[in-house]
Amino acid sequence: MIANPLGLALRNRHAGHHTLVWARPDLQAPENFTLTSHAFEHGTPIPERHRGRIFGANISPALAWTTPPPSTAELVLIVQDPDVPLGKPATHALTLGIDPSLNGIPENGLVHPSSIPGLKHGKGPLGRRGWAGPKPPRSHGPHSYVFQLFALDRQLDLPDKFTLVDAVDAMAGHVIGRARLDGTYEIR
Repeated sequence: MIANPLGLALRNRHAGHHTLVWARPDLQAPENFTLTSHAFEHGTPIPERHRGRIFGANISPALAWTTPPPSTAELVLIVQDPDVPLGKPATHALTLGIDPSLNGIPENGLVHPSSIPGLKHGKGPLGRRGWAGPKPPRSHGPHSYVFQLFALDRQLDLPDKFTLVDAVDAMAGHVIGRARLDGTYEIR
C-alpha cells in the first residue's frame, strides 16, 4: 500500500490517554470487575470484521464481564480512541442502560436500535448512534480502542438523544466500579 502523507505528517499528534473519560477524577472508582472479549486479548489488534463502515463490516465485538459490585444499578460502556490527531478522543460507542445482571453483550449487540432490552445509545461522532468501528487514518500508526465499563449506583435517566457530555455529567459521583479492555487497530 502507498503511505498516506497526511497520516505520516500527523504521526506524532494524539489526543492522549489522559483525555479518556477513564482519566476523569469524578469517574474514578476501584477496578473491581473484569471486561474481556473472545475477539481479541487486552492490548492486541481488533479483528478486521469489527472495522468501521465503508471499509469493513462494522460489527461490534462480543464483550463479557465478571460480576460488578453488588449495589450496581446500571452499567455504562464508553469506547474511545485516544490516538486520534485531535484535542479529544473519538467516541466509538456510548451505551447506557446495561442491566448489571447480564454477563456480556453478544457480537453486534451494539447496533442501533439494540435488540437488548434497556440499551440506549448516545450520539457519537457525526450524530451516529451505536457501534462505530475502528477507522484510523492510514499511515498514522496503531490506534488504541479503549472499552471502558462503569458500574453506577443509580440508573441514569437521560433523553434519547444524549451525548457523551450528558452521560459523563450524569455519571459523576456515581461510579462504584469499573473495568477496562484495550484493543488496537492500524491501517498501514
